[in-house]
Amino acid sequence: MITDILSSKNLMLSCEVFPPKKEEDFTKVFGILDEIASAKPDFISVTYGAGGSNVGKNVEIASYIQNKCKIESLAHMTSVGYDRAHLAEGLEKLKSEGIVNILALRGDRPKDMTDERYNSREFEHASDMIPFIKEHGSFCVAGACYPEKHFEAPDELTDLKNLKIKASSGCDFLISQLFFDNEYFYRLQDNADKIGIKIPMDAGIMPITSAKQLGTTVTLSGTSVPKELSDIIAKYGDDKEDMKKAGIDYAIRQAIDLADHSVHGIHVYAMNKPELVKAIFNAVR
Repeated sequence: MITDILSSKNLMLSCEVFPPKKEEDFTKVFGILDEIASAKPDFISVTYGAGGSNVGKNVEIASYIQNKCKIESLAHMTSVGYDRAHLAEGLEKLKSEGIVNILALRGDRPKDMTDERYNSREFEHASDMIPFIKEHGSFCVAGACYPEKHFEAPDELTDLKNLKIKASSGCDFLISQLFFDNEYFYRLQDNADKIGIKIPMDAGIMPITSAKQLGTTVTLSGTSVPKELSDIIAKYGDDKEDMKKAGIDYAIRQAIDLADHSVHGIHVYAMNKPELVKAIFNAVR
C-alpha cells in the first residue's frame, strides 16, 4: 500500500500509464510495463477514459503492475462514472485483484451522458466519493490538485478551499496536474500549507516531445506555457528527434529543480514511453 511508503522516502518517484485505445495495441502495454518496472518506480497509476471507458482494461493493467511487476498500482476512479452500487462493485473487483490504491477524480463528463444523468449523479465531486471508498475497504486514496487552479474554479482561494475539503475527506496524498513552470507548484505548496492542508503533495510533470503534443496538452489541461518552452518548440518543433531530446531535457531540468526544493514526490505523465520515465528517474537519483 502506498501509505506504507509515504513517510519512508525523501523523494517518491512514480509515473502514469494508460490502456491503449486500439485492441491490437493492448498486449504491447505489458512489455512497456516491464520496461517501466525496471526503473523501479514507487508506484504506477493507471488511467482510463471519461465515464469509465476501458475500465476493465484499467483493472487488468493495474493487476499486472501489482501482481506481476510487484509495484504498487494506483487505479483511477472517477465520480462522474459511478453511482454507489457500481462503485461498491468496482471496489470489490479491485480488492479481489489485490489493488488497494485509488486515485479519486471527478473526471470528465462522457459525451453521451444526458443533462439529467449528469445533474443527478450521486457523487458530485471526488471529495464526495472518497469517504465511500474508505468505508468499503482499507484503501489508500490519492486526489488531484492544480498548481494553476482548476479551470472551473472562479479564483485560487476557492480552489484552495475545495482542495482542503478533499484533503479532509480522507485523502492520503495529492498528485498535481501537470505544469511547466515550477513556481506554480511551489506557490500551491505554500498556499496549501497556510490554509492547513498537511498531506503530502507530489508534482506532476510531462515531457513534451512534439509540438502537437504540447497543443493537445494545453487544450486539455489549461496549463500555461512559459517562454522557455515556447522557444524550444519554435526552434526544434519541425525536427522530431531534436524536439524529443529538447523536451526531455526541459522535463529533466524541471525534475532536478523540484528535487532540489525537497518536493515529496515527482509523478511523470509518461504517455506509455519507458524512455521518458528512465531519463527523469536517472537524472534525479
